[in-house]
Order: sequence, then C-alpha cells, then structure tokens
Amino acid sequence: MGQFDSIRPYHDHEVAEVLQRLAVNPEFLNTIAKYRFPRLAKHFCWLVRPLISYSLRKELADINSVADLQARIAFYVENSVKRATDGISFSGIEHLTGNQPHLFLSNHRDIVMDPAYVNYALYQSQINTPRLAIGDNLLQRPFVSDLMRLNKSFIVQRSVSGRREKIDAFMQLSSYINHSILQEQQSVWIAQAEGRAKDGNDRTDSAILKMLHMSQRELEFNQAIRQLSLTPVVISYEYDPCDLAKARELYIKATTGKYTKQPGEDDASIVLGITGYKGRVHVHFSEPIGNDFTDARELAQQIDQIVWRDYRLFPINYLAWHAWSERDQALLVPAARELFTEKEVALAQSVWQKKLADCPTEQRPFLIMQYANPLQNQYRSQAQ
Repeated sequence: MGQFDSIRPYHDHEVAEVLQRLAVNPEFLNTIAKYRFPRLAKHFCWLVRPLISYSLRKELADINSVADLQARIAFYVENSVKRATDGISFSGIEHLTGNQPHLFLSNHRDIVMDPAYVNYALYQSQINTPRLAIGDNLLQRPFVSDLMRLNKSFIVQRSVSGRREKIDAFMQLSSYINHSILQEQQSVWIAQAEGRAKDGNDRTDSAILKMLHMSQRELEFNQAIRQLSLTPVVISYEYDPCDLAKARELYIKATTGKYTKQPGEDDASIVLGITGYKGRVHVHFSEPIGNDFTDARELAQQIDQIVWRDYRLFPINYLAWHAWSERDQALLVPAARELFTEKEVALAQSVWQKKLADCPTEQRPFLIMQYANPLQNQYRSQAQ
C-alpha cells in the first residue's frame, strides 16, 4: 500500500472498475432514484433501481480516465449553471500559467459548489483542474467517497481522535499536498478554513497554513509556502441557497452555546447548494502570494485582505448592510441604488424581502449578517 493510498484520488486505471461498482451499488441507485423519480421511488424503488443501473452502466461504459469523466461531468455542471444561476463569470485567469501547478486557497460558502465552480472556470479556460480537499465527515457512505475520489478529491481526516493521530493525519495531508504540487505537478484546491463561513465573515485559519509547512520543516516558512504558488481564490454568490439554514444554525449556537447536526443534514445542504437559486456567481483568481510574510499569522492576514478586496459585492449586500444593527457606522457606504441599475436593485429587493419573510424573526439578524459581512470587510479594508 502506497503512502497516500488511503486519502488520494483514484488513478486513471482505477476509474472503470469504480464506476462499474457504483452502477450496481444499491444505496447509490436509491439516491439517484429519489432525486430523479421522487414519487415513484417512494414506493417502488425496487422497480426503478435495475433500470437506473442499466442506464448508468451503458452511459459510463466508455469512460476510462479521470479526464473522460470530467468531460462528461462538464455537461451536467453546465446545466446546473443554467438552471440554478443567472450566470457564472470569472476573472484573474491571466494570473495563472497553464503549465505551473498552484495551491488554490479559497473562501468557503458551499460544500460542493465552491470547488465545482473553480473547476468549471479552469476547465472553460483549458487549464488543468486541481485535486480537491474534502473532509471525511462528508464521506460517511462508501459511494460518496467513491464519487468524490473519482473527481480528483483527496480526503482530509477530520474525524481522527487523539493528539498523536491528529498530528499524523496533518503530516500525511501536508506531505500529500506538497507531493502533488512539487513532484506530480498537480494543482490543489483547499478551503481557507475548516467548515463554511456561515456568517459571511471570510477568515483564513493559520493552522491550515502551518499544516502546509509541516512536511517541509527543512525550509523557512515563507520559502516552503512560496514554492507552492499559493493563489487565493474568491468565490462570490449573489444569493446563498443555504442562507436560512445557516441563520438557524447560528441562532441556535448563539442562544444555546452549541449546535449539533442531525443525521442527513450535510446531505440536505449538499443537495440544496447544488440545486438552489444563486443569482450571479463570480470566481476570481488573485495573483500568487509573494514573499512579504514571515509566519502563518502574517500570511493569514494577507490572504484575508485579498479575499475581502476581491469579493464581488451585489445589491443584496448593500441592502443587508444598511439594515444591519451591528454595522460599522463610521464606514461611508452608498445605497445600492447609487451603484446598480434600477432593475438590479428592484430584483434584489424582491428576493431580499422574501428571504426576510421566510426567516423567523429571532433568526433574521443572523441572515442579515451573512450578506452584510462581506461588504463591511471590503469597505473596512479599503479605509485602512
């Protein structure tokens, strides 16, 4: 067994076998049935399952590599973009060189769509897609692990317990990321912090930056990071399909001191994140980080400033900020109507009022916070 076999993505020669295994996996087939034929699957899942299996085996028969699979997936991502967004735009591609691997470090709002949209932008630009970091907390079912590892995902072992085990897991992760970029010349995507920024306040966890250095201790911190071509990526959603669920979680945590996820909650967030309406989406690739930092704390602060600066604000961010009781009154922030067209503002007001109406009164401050924080961070950064 290789050093990284327990966490790495599947290799090309493994793809066909894994796909055929998925095509007869009852749990996977049940999931597809419930998604595609919800009424029929409720009582006759046993009837539609063989039909789905046959259809899958036929459709996947000619896929023999990760590149083949991603080419097929691109069609479905394109459909998702058309159905669930008002379009996706991207910028900063000129900061990337197609033959140089990068460590893409991004803000984190959606479990699946953050890396999916980064992949989409790179794929459309004919740049190799990165390997994707995903927490093992999201891979409780074997078929989910298979699906993610087929699409260049590698596993971050968050569920390990014990100090020694955690250190070993971090060292393996650090070694794999460095090995991917420096030896195999493969880019890597990882979120700037564990878990989504449910309050909209994008912050880089310095522990992740320290982890990157663990397997390169013979180098100074800034040397080890510089060789990875660390490139901040900023993903901006006009509307977050999971915003009401996030507001509820934030409210419960604020009032009780903790929040315990229910079984299937992550699955529901994944489905809603994929299918829910997002308005406009923008992905920006910033310039790779230079050498003007000495430790993880300074680097985290630098990345935060970049993310706040390059976040694309929409009318709803202005509407939320002006309604936020906790806003920084010293900031000079114009009204949405001063920056956007009348049509844009009218649509945003309509969507915003519906979100407020659907949100319980006691949870509304946490909904408002999600959309106000990106604006406040950006304007504060500009004022410094």
